Amino acid sequence: MIGIRKVAVIGAGVMGSGIAAHVANAGVPVLLMDIVPEGAADRDGLARGAIAKMLKTEPAAFMSPRAAKLVEACNVEDHLDRLADVDWIIEVVIERLDAKQALYRRIDAVRRPGTAVSSNTSTIPLDALIQGMPEAFAKDFLITHFFNPPRYMRLLEVVTGPKTDPALAATVTDFADRKLGKSVVACKDRPGFIANRLGIFWIQNAIAAADDLGVPVEEADAVMGRPFGIPKTGVFGLVDLVGLDLIPHTTKSLRAALPAEDAFHATYREMPLVTKLIAEGYTGRKGKGGFYRLNRTNGQKSKEAVDLKTGAYRPSAKADLPELKEAKGPRAVLDLKGRIGAYAWTVIGPTLAYAAGLVGEASDEIAAIDEAMRLGYNWKWGPFELIDKIGGAYVAERLAKDGYSVPPILAGLNGRSFYRVENDERQVLTTEGDYKKIVRPEGVLRLEDIKLSAKPLLKNGSAALWDIGDGVVCFEFTSQANALDEQIMVLLGKTIKLVKSQYKALVVYNEGSNFSVGANLGLALFAANIAAWGEIEKLVSLGQQTYSQLKYAPFPVVSAPAGMALGGGCEILLHSDAVQAHAETYIGLVEAGVGLVPGWGGCKEMLARWQSAPKLPKGPMPAAAKVFETISTATVAKSAEEARDLLFLRESDGITMNRDRLLADAKAKALSLVEGYEPRKPVSLTLPGPAGALAMRMAAEGFARRGIATTHDLVVAGELATVLSGGEADILDTVEEDAILDLERDSFMRLVRTEATLDRFESVIETGRPVRN
Repeated sequence: MIGIRKVAVIGAGVMGSGIAAHVANAGVPVLLMDIVPEGAADRDGLARGAIAKMLKTEPAAFMSPRAAKLVEACNVEDHLDRLADVDWIIEVVIERLDAKQALYRRIDAVRRPGTAVSSNTSTIPLDALIQGMPEAFAKDFLITHFFNPPRYMRLLEVVTGPKTDPALAATVTDFADRKLGKSVVACKDRPGFIANRLGIFWIQNAIAAADDLGVPVEEADAVMGRPFGIPKTGVFGLVDLVGLDLIPHTTKSLRAALPAEDAFHATYREMPLVTKLIAEGYTGRKGKGGFYRLNRTNGQKSKEAVDLKTGAYRPSAKADLPELKEAKGPRAVLDLKGRIGAYAWTVIGPTLAYAAGLVGEASDEIAAIDEAMRLGYNWKWGPFELIDKIGGAYVAERLAKDGYSVPPILAGLNGRSFYRVENDERQVLTTEGDYKKIVRPEGVLRLEDIKLSAKPLLKNGSAALWDIGDGVVCFEFTSQANALDEQIMVLLGKTIKLVKSQYKALVVYNEGSNFSVGANLGLALFAANIAAWGEIEKLVSLGQQTYSQLKYAPFPVVSAPAGMALGGGCEILLHSDAVQAHAETYIGLVEAGVGLVPGWGGCKEMLARWQSAPKLPKGPMPAAAKVFETISTATVAKSAEEARDLLFLRESDGITMNRDRLLADAKAKALSLVEGYEPRKPVSLTLPGPAGALAMRMAAEGFARRGIATTHDLVVAGELATVLSGGEADILDTVEEDAILDLERDSFMRLVRTEATLDRFESVIETGRPVRN
C-alpha cells in the first residue's frame, strides 16, 4: 500500500457512521454504504439519513460542517464497484459470521489487491472471519475495533492474523495513529480482546456486588469513581452513558466465546432488573433513563435512582460517605470497615486478578492492557498501575485469603512492582520476569518522560520551564486545574528573559486534562471580599504586560493546547506567534459568562484578527460587531477546526490529531519559525466609536427582550461594547493597542466591583456554573 487516501465504511449504523465521520474529520474522503431497503425511493437513504443525523448529534460527530462534505452516501447494491478506488474498507455490519463472510466475498470480487479490509467486530475471532476466504484476502485482512463515539474515544484495538501482511497492518496503524488520533493497542485474537473483556467483567461484578451487599447505586458510583481513578460516573452512571442494552449483548457474546474455565463465567448472573429496565425503554441516557433518570413533574426536574432490590425509582441522594473522603488513596478505601470497604474489595480485587490473568492470553504486554483500560474506559490508572498503587503483595495475599486463584505474574512479583523508573527511564515488567524500557512510537515526545531525567530551568508553585532539546524550552502550567495566577505571570516574565539570552524558541504546553480554564477565580473572589481592588488591578496589568512581552519577544512562541483553553488560556494563544492545537481543543473567551470582559488583551487581539479577515466587509463596524457577538455570548469552539472559523486559530496554525504527538509537533513548528524570525509589529485599529457602542448595546437589549440575556448580561455587554468600539475615539481615528488594553482594564475593574459579578464567581466555584442574574 502507498498510503490511505480514501476509505469506505460499510454499515451506516451508529458505529459505522461515527467511524466514517471521524475519517472525514481527518480530511480524508469516505464512502458510507448500507443496504437498499425494500421499496426505498432513495436507494442511498440509510447512509444519507445517517449523515443528516450526525450533523445534529451531540456531542458532535463532525469537527466541522466541512468534514461532513467528505462523506458520500451510497449503497452496496449499486456502488460496490467503487470499492476499487479506496485504500481501506471497514466493515461494520451485523455481528453474524454468515452475513460478514457473504459481504467479504462480494468485496473481494471488486477490490484492488492490497486494499486493506477490516472488521469492527469485538466478538467474532479473526480466524473465523477469514475461514474459507482466499489467501490474498486473508493477507489483507485485520480487525480494527473502534470504541464509541469514534471521534472522542482514543482507543483502537487491532488484531492481525498469521496471514496478515505486516506492511499493510503497519500502514493502517500509522494512519489510525497520525490521522485519526488513535492510540493503537495490538491484541491477540481472543474473545472481547482487552478492554471489553476486562471492562464488562468489572461492570457485571460491580452491579452484582452492589445488589449482594445492599449498596445503593449512588454509593456504589462514589466508591467506584474517583478513589480508584475511574470517572465520576462510577459504574452505574457509566452503564447509563453507554446504554444498558449493550451490556447483555456483549455479556452474551463473551459467555458464548470464552472457555468454561474462564473466571468471567463465575461473576455472571441473570439480572432481571436490567432486563425489566430495557423492556420498559430505560436503556440509559439515550432512552428514558436507566439506573438514573430525570423525572419531570409539574415543570420541575428531579433526579431519581433505581432501587436495586425493588426496581422502583426513588429520589436520588448524593452519597454521604465521610469515611470515603478521609481515605487517602485506593489502599485506604479497601481497608475501610463495613459495606463500603467490602464493596470496594469485592469489585476491585477480582477485577485486578482477572486483568493479571489476561497477560499472555489477551496480550503479552502489561502496558498494553493498562493502555486499553485508560483509553477504552477512561480509567486514570490501568489495572497494573492500580496494583502498584495498592501494593502487589497486599492484593495477592488478600486474593489468596478470599479463595481466589492468584495469577502467576502477580504471585511472582516478590516485592517488585509492575512499573519502575531506572536509569532515568520508565520500565515495565515483562512476562519473562525482567524489565524493559517503555518505548514511545516514533515522533512522540512526552513531557512526563523528559521530567524523569531533567530538572526544571525555572520553577515556582504554579509553573515550570523545561529544556526539550534543540534550543527549545517548554513552559508548563502546574497550578491546580492549570488556573492562571500571578506566579505564572512572574515566571513567564523570567522565561522570556532567559529564552532571549540562551534559547531559540518557546513552547507553552502541559499534559493536564485541560490547557487552562482561565484565571483563578477563587483568588479573585478572596481579594474582592477583602476589597483588595489594587491587587486585582495589579494582576490584570501584570497579565497584559506579560502577554504583550510574549507577543513581541525576539523569538518564536508556539502554544500547544489540548482540552479547554478558556479566558486567559485562550488569550495566551492569541498572543502566540503560532498555535499547534490538539484536534479536541475547546477555545473561547468566556469572561462574559462570569460577569467580566477579557482583561489580558483578548478583545484587542480578536479585533485585529477580524479587522483583517477577508470574509468580512471592510470598515470599523463589521469586525467590532463580530467580536461582540463571539465574546458577549461566551462562544466556545467545539473543536480546533471550529476555532479556525471563529478566528481563535488562524489558517496557518496547525492541528494535531493524536495528543501524544502534540509536543513534538509544536516543537517542530517552533523550530521552523526560528530562521529569519522577526518580531511582530503593533497593529492600529479602526473602531466605530460611541455610535458603534450604541448599536451593540441595542443588539444586547434585543436579546434581553427575548428573554435570552439577563439584567447583568446587559451591564457586561455595555462594558464590552465600550471596549470594542474604542471608547470615545472618533470613527475616523485609529486606536493603538495600548489604548484598547486601558479600556479592557477599566471595564474589568468596574465589573469586578459589582455584586452580580461576584455572585457569578461564587456560583462557579461552588457549582461549576455561573448563576444567571
